[in-house]
Amino acid sequence: MKNSLKKLKDKIDLSFNETKDIFTTIMSGEASEEEMYEFLTLLSNKGEVSSEIAAGVYVLREKSLRVNSENAIDTCGTGGDGKNTLNISTASALLLSSIGVKVAKHGNKAVSSKCGSGDVLEKLNININLDARAVENSINNFNFGFMFAPNFHSAMKYVGPIRKKIGKRTIFNMIGPLSSPALVKKQVVGVFDKKLLNIFANALKDLEITNAWIVNSEDGLDEISPYATTNICQLKKGEITNISINPTELKINTKGFETILGQDAYYNSKKIIDIFKGEDNDFSIAVCLNAAAGLVVSGKTDSFKEAYHETRDHILSGKALNHLKKIQNGI
Repeated sequence: MKNSLKKLKDKIDLSFNETKDIFTTIMSGEASEEEMYEFLTLLSNKGEVSSEIAAGVYVLREKSLRVNSENAIDTCGTGGDGKNTLNISTASALLLSSIGVKVAKHGNKAVSSKCGSGDVLEKLNININLDARAVENSINNFNFGFMFAPNFHSAMKYVGPIRKKIGKRTIFNMIGPLSSPALVKKQVVGVFDKKLLNIFANALKDLEITNAWIVNSEDGLDEISPYATTNICQLKKGEITNISINPTELKINTKGFETILGQDAYYNSKKIIDIFKGEDNDFSIAVCLNAAAGLVVSGKTDSFKEAYHETRDHILSGKALNHLKKIQNGI
């Protein structure tokens, strides 16, 4: 580890194997607190690159419990955009599952926001403490299974105290969303910083992800925004391309950013139920935009415009609410 730490001090990027060795040491409980602190802070100061992120994801996946689900998609973002919006990616995951897309949703409770995916799902009376086999059954039966990160990544216990001590964002905020226990090959990932778009795309390519959209909007959301152009790095069959989505081209009528701001889990869960009943508002539009990305990444369609109109028709019909009730009741 000493040689790698010296490299980081000199602002030199680490290779995949160098980083993998360090993460293996950390996740096995064999690194001292001092070594972990130095590694994470030096890495953050230098700026993480795709080889380092991919290596961290590789080790975290190796150490996690495994969920077996073929052809599933994940919609887990990095969070940390500081916007405190409603739970757009979680609602879009539920909407996708009601359309027939298998979703293995990886997530946690709130860290930097007021309400994380685990919080809002729990308030929706969806069991977030399923074991691996129960998650598989849920995906098979309802096209939706939630993997509560702390239950699947026990090796993270070694870094919890040090992350708290550092008190700011580290590489773990980046590798967490990519470390699905279901080893999904298709993913929509929201990132908090535009600079991460290509870095994440290359990391996912290294991890042999087949289809992915990494998204960040011009108004700072780690989602596809109804209000501003969203920059997207698309990974498809090994090829990386940069595209964008302008909501004005979809003739979207919105009322304003403040209408999608979230509060606590009770408030956010009620808003999800309202749009699943068919209520038409900015939150519904935002959820449909992000679910449309999921339809494209899942391979259901190549046209984002067609995908958006499909999600809009579906959510306004109220069918998503019936599907949510099935997940809640487990039948």
